[in-house]
Amino acid sequence: MGEEEEEEETTVKSSTTVKVSSNQEEEAWNLRKETHIVELSERIMNGDLKTQIEAARDIRKLVRKSSAKIRTKLAAAGVIQPLIFMLLSPNYDARHASLLALLNLAVRNERNKVKIVTAGAVPPLVELLKLQNGSLRELAAASILTLSAAEPNKPIIAASGAAPLLVQILSSGSVQGKVDAVTVLHNLSSCTENIHPIVDGKAVSPLINLLKECKKYSKFAEKATALLEILSNSEEGRIAITDSDGGILTLVETVEDGSLISTEHAVGALLSLCHSCREKYRELILKEGAIPGLLRLTVEGTPKAQDRARTLLDLLRDTPQEKQLSSSVLERIVYDIATRVDGSDKAAETAKRLLQDMVQRSMELSMNRIQHRAASCTPSSIPSK
Repeated sequence: MGEEEEEEETTVKSSTTVKVSSNQEEEAWNLRKETHIVELSERIMNGDLKTQIEAARDIRKLVRKSSAKIRTKLAAAGVIQPLIFMLLSPNYDARHASLLALLNLAVRNERNKVKIVTAGAVPPLVELLKLQNGSLRELAAASILTLSAAEPNKPIIAASGAAPLLVQILSSGSVQGKVDAVTVLHNLSSCTENIHPIVDGKAVSPLINLLKECKKYSKFAEKATALLEILSNSEEGRIAITDSDGGILTLVETVEDGSLISTEHAVGALLSLCHSCREKYRELILKEGAIPGLLRLTVEGTPKAQDRARTLLDLLRDTPQEKQLSSSVLERIVYDIATRVDGSDKAAETAKRLLQDMVQRSMELSMNRIQHRAASCTPSSIPSK
């Protein structure tokens, strides 16, 4: 055998040895984890309270550094039920440790989310939402948020009485607690099995305040405006929006500065107001300077937002209904003009540019009127606060 052949054979043997060694190490590692899971299961199911608390903390540590497969194996080993029983303990450490363990078991594992709810976690979590202790209350909200991401869990959580308690967090919780509460309410609002609305008029004021404070194009704003649009479909919600300090103005500002999704929801809420009673809401919406943002939305919004903006603009006009020049008619006129000027090939692009120019001009005129009114005010007529 030549030297080259001997070298190749040596290389193959070496490679095979490395693979065998690597496989053995992986098997040993997996065996250690399996043993650890069995040990944790034994401690959490049969240990005293102190042992259970330590086991719950160890479960959290293990899960945080492991794959979804480990989460599934822990659930299969029976750790979920004793962790739920620990939520009922009067001991703070037991509740805290079990909350964190359950939360980490549910993250990125749909099967575990459903198992945890099926095992009865929702009632004790709702009880924790009633506590004055901010840490436990907001951990419970975070857990419900994670569980509410699974579709089968939504009807159970929606029927549990969690929503009014989450609305309270909107007013008094930490920043993260408020974000979690809005997200849970948004998740539950999409549940088709809800017989009654998830939120009522009490949610409007805190939602408006949160929308004022956040960036209008954020994901948080999208969820808050979605909830406000739902609330605008009831008389109680509409009254709450108009009674909230800056309620309509905040929706108008979202139409102007929001993302594609939040502008769609914001204009939807304003349209619900105006549709319900044009005489009552028309002046309130106009007073907040809604026209420029609505005009821009007819050009730049989603298809649904564009339709809503056109409909709302028609309702806001001060001409009799039969004499109104609808937004769709205006667009057709502009398109016809563009066709004659630049031909049918470039008509759509030209029409869009013309409409954008009209929006810009309308915004400039609106701003000029606002500045003129402000300049003409006497000092005594300007509010001091």
